Amino acid sequence: MSKRTMMPKADFEAAHDVKMPLALDRWNPDIKASDDDSENVINILEVIGYDWWTDGGITGKSISAQLKRFNGADIVVNINSPGGDVFEGLAIYNMLREYAGHVTVRVLGMAASAASFIAMAADEVKIARAGFFMIHNAWTGVGGNRNDMREVADFLEQIDSTIADIYHVKSGMDATELSSQMDKETWINGKTAVETGMADSFLDSDVIAEQTNNTAKERIAAHKLDLIMAQAGMSRKERRGLVKDLKSTPSATRTDATQNAGVDLTGLIDGLQNAIDSIKLQ
Repeated sequence: MSKRTMMPKADFEAAHDVKMPLALDRWNPDIKASDDDSENVINILEVIGYDWWTDGGITGKSISAQLKRFNGADIVVNINSPGGDVFEGLAIYNMLREYAGHVTVRVLGMAASAASFIAMAADEVKIARAGFFMIHNAWTGVGGNRNDMREVADFLEQIDSTIADIYHVKSGMDATELSSQMDKETWINGKTAVETGMADSFLDSDVIAEQTNNTAKERIAAHKLDLIMAQAGMSRKERRGLVKDLKSTPSATRTDATQNAGVDLTGLIDGLQNAIDSIKLQ
């Protein structure tokens, strides 16, 4: 078993990120709510979990702080996210589920992966007609012997079962069928979501707006780079160290998000992906 394509077992507890490259390809981070500055609104419009590249991301800590500020009043949660960290997502789900006020989730564009089961915590889910849920199994990288692999597989199976049950509780769909859909990585459009009970109704079209954001492509590229490094066998600690080094590299010419990294991420991603593909073929 090659160490080049596996993470060390010691990093497993800190590496329960879901695999979301296709979601990143389809995610438009410029989609937001036209009334997102209204009172009692939570915006989940980024990846789930801490984002090393932008020092942002949606964490349980940030959601908890907002919920405390709302003090039990009815809230709206806008979602347009490709997903991210499973445990951060579960923590946010639990917070919204236990919140005293009425919770309305609005899926503006995409609620993929961890973002999809966060949406299930709502008392009411509204989805854009052109919106999508994406559901799939949890993913991680790990290395070790056959006993280590069985241990990790058993643990991931528990996570998948928990997430399937979350979808079941909201929609009433059969949990076994939901698990089968997760095995295949399933995209669920707005119409199907309403028909199956994952969403309660459609959003009005005037709720959705698209902002002009010149950093969108760079943000997506940064997250793809992190996923590629994870698939190549780099631990979270190693990836974070590399991000820190990249950010500290000066760039006198770039003024957008890639200046924070000091490199042209799009070109770096192509080169790194080609290198990884070559390694896998050896």
